Amino acid sequence: MSPVTEIEPATVAASVRHDLAVVVVSHNDLEWLEPCLSTVLSRAGEISFEVIVVDNSLSAGARDFVRSSFPQARAMACENHGFAHANNVGLLSSSARYVLFLNPDTELLDGTLAELVAAMDARPEVGLAGVRQLTADCRVYPTIRYFPTFSRALGEALGSERWPIRPAWSGERELDMSLYDREVPCDWTTGAFMLVRREALLGAGLLDERLFLQSEEPDLCRRIKLGGWEVRHIPVMTIVHHAGKGGVAPRMTAQSAFARRQYADKHFSRPYRHLYVGACMLNHLIRALPLRRGGAAKRRAARLALKTLSGRSGAPFEPSPRTAIRG
Repeated sequence: MSPVTEIEPATVAASVRHDLAVVVVSHNDLEWLEPCLSTVLSRAGEISFEVIVVDNSLSAGARDFVRSSFPQARAMACENHGFAHANNVGLLSSSARYVLFLNPDTELLDGTLAELVAAMDARPEVGLAGVRQLTADCRVYPTIRYFPTFSRALGEALGSERWPIRPAWSGERELDMSLYDREVPCDWTTGAFMLVRREALLGAGLLDERLFLQSEEPDLCRRIKLGGWEVRHIPVMTIVHHAGKGGVAPRMTAQSAFARRQYADKHFSRPYRHLYVGACMLNHLIRALPLRRGGAAKRRAARLALKTLSGRSGAPFEPSPRTAIRG
């Protein structure tokens, strides 16, 4: 399969049936599927939709559970070639007008999918939308994001989120929480909940499967915006996302760093790429210092991320040539 899967527009247009396809990728996430799928069904509203659970753990447990407990959903299996690949497998099995990429560790709390689709229908210029997300302890989670740049990576390395005045050039996350209650444009939004118009995907290409895990969202949103579509935060729904449920995971931190280097390889010129990766390395170097507050696990994670960014360690989750991106 090519890194960015293409769809034949005429074939898709002729076979459109549902308004919405909800694609949930499960990788050993059985404990989260019941609350996730239950709230998807209860918060669907009056809409033609389908739910597709793609299991890439090579275990039949999740598929058997979905088939027995949620017969309304389709359960599929695929080899573990990464988060992007599994989402593309689910999407390509559907012909819906919209696709919702939804994490299994989420629950829909307020609003309906029908209301969100209606909002997108009323905004034909919007190609991708995110909604209001809460953490497990009911705090607003900052999902409105700005594209990665050298200045934002440097600002984050220097603790810009703690500055009394924090300009937009100094960090990727929008921390003005009042914005999350109203509709606003954004560069990208987090992948726990991304509603995408099929036409936007046809133009931009699907999730890039060279990005095995992490950085799929800014990459996809960048391509969608380059195609002339808008990306917006549209809070007609509220969900809870159980983010960080596993605590600090050094391999995941290193994978995030590796994916950021891939993103830079793909979208930045060579000089700018070096500046950006250098700022990312500074971020992890500061967090790896022995006197840095945050605990041993965070320091181990930062050290592993530094090895990954410097090339002394390969991709934490897929050490193969297909993960290298140029152009």
